[in-house]
Amino acid sequence: MPTDLELAMQTLIATFHKYSGKEGDRYKLSKRELKDLFRSELPCFLNVQKDADAVGKIMKDLDSNDDEEVDFHEFAALVTSLTMLCNDFFEEALKKQGKC
Repeated sequence: MPTDLELAMQTLIATFHKYSGKEGDRYKLSKRELKDLFRSELPCFLNVQKDADAVGKIMKDLDSNDDEEVDFHEFAALVTSLTMLCNDFFEEALKKQGKC
């Protein structure tokens, strides 16, 4: 039986591939695929964005090799960064409550 961390890793990989390859390279996300992923998997993140081209800007930042697609390594960097930001937010909230 897989551990929680193994399940999290499996979910991350499966989620990426659920959206990649619908157009173009099957191992990369196009801008449209990335936007679909955000809409379905991170809806709250998109809802708080005031910039209509937030996904385009995120894509540009992630696309380290300038191929106008996001590969798994670039996607994993995004998820890692968002996870660290969420952890920092929750740690700060706990500190304010005097629980950390």
